[in-house]
Amino acid sequence: MGRHLLKQYLPNKPAGFSGARHRSNINTITKKCTRSLTGLCAKRQRLKGGIGFGSIGTRAKRRRFLALAILMAVALFASTACGSPGTGQDSDGATQDGGGKLSVVASIFPGYDFAREIAGDQADLTMLLPPGAESHSYEPTPQDIIKIQDCDVFIYVGGESDEWVAGILESMDTGKMEIVTLIDCVEAVPEEIVEGMQEEEGEGDETEVGDGISTENPDTNAGENPGDADASEASEDVEYDEHVWTSPRNAKLIVEKISEALCRADAANATTYKDRTASYLRALDDLDSEFQQVVDQAARKTIIFGDRFPFRYFADAYGLSYFAAFPGCSTETDASAATVKFLIDKINAEKIPVIFYIELSNEKMADAIAESTGAKPLLLHACHNITKADFEAGKGYLDLMKDNVNALKEGLQ
Repeated sequence: MGRHLLKQYLPNKPAGFSGARHRSNINTITKKCTRSLTGLCAKRQRLKGGIGFGSIGTRAKRRRFLALAILMAVALFASTACGSPGTGQDSDGATQDGGGKLSVVASIFPGYDFAREIAGDQADLTMLLPPGAESHSYEPTPQDIIKIQDCDVFIYVGGESDEWVAGILESMDTGKMEIVTLIDCVEAVPEEIVEGMQEEEGEGDETEVGDGISTENPDTNAGENPGDADASEASEDVEYDEHVWTSPRNAKLIVEKISEALCRADAANATTYKDRTASYLRALDDLDSEFQQVVDQAARKTIIFGDRFPFRYFADAYGLSYFAAFPGCSTETDASAATVKFLIDKINAEKIPVIFYIELSNEKMADAIAESTGAKPLLLHACHNITKADFEAGKGYLDLMKDNVNALKEGLQ
């Protein structure tokens, strides 16, 4: 279907027409292809008696569908108009094969920072997610697709947030590209809904009533089971927790896989990569020991988040229990009154000293809970992304997680 649409909208490339100029048509082509893909999918669903694109369950699902539709069209175009696939050719026509540095592209910060620690100045590194941006709402640009196509090593998370990647990679010749999927580096676990946690709702199920608080349909109150349709869908398609890097033990496994990929892609510098990997793994071991010591000496083993909870792997690693407003991959920001009340009651009942929130959060819910309970609002950084200032200062995973050691110590006292 994508190739048929491109034949409709993509002008033939005349002799002497430069790849750079040809790429300037990507945005126009993408918009036209997206409109047609959306219409065709809606028509197909109506013929099947299903729902159309305009009524797909949640904002997140619609966003992912739209991104995938756009990227399928762009990738098909980029693979034919932007240089030969797999050659490492950049947008200026300079090749990296046998010449310049290894090109490494990572979708978000953890993969980028791990590769930076391993490669040092031996590679040109690119992070697709802009510093300060929310990772779950990231939508790649056509230029991002070209960067992926031209790289030697591509690192991405996998899981639902990265559904767009599969279609793009299938549209490229990846024979000479090393690909590392973070979620495949570890034993992934399903995202879970714990007591009091609010599941993601479809539009129309809830209405906002205040800062970070909303009312919801009685059939979807926090703590209750989802409807039959949602349960059926969940049984057919398990959603795995994507935040695998939040456990330093998992981070070690991921670093080892990235190191292996860099060594295969750039054998000439493999010794350097291996030495830097060994040093970084020792640092991660030290970090793991610091967290374990905090937990071993703690007065409690429960943490509470007035926010999403992307720390499932971290909690499992150190035997912590948790309560939170939303699961880690939720796109919701407005918690129900029932959810907020549950968290407030839990803090008061167990005399929890800290209410955590994650990076780049508006902190409204944590502040509201803190005001009602006297708990201290405190950042526990999930390392999805960092601010532009921290990025430019060169802060990394180890820096952020060492700050988390101190925050966790305060939260468990």
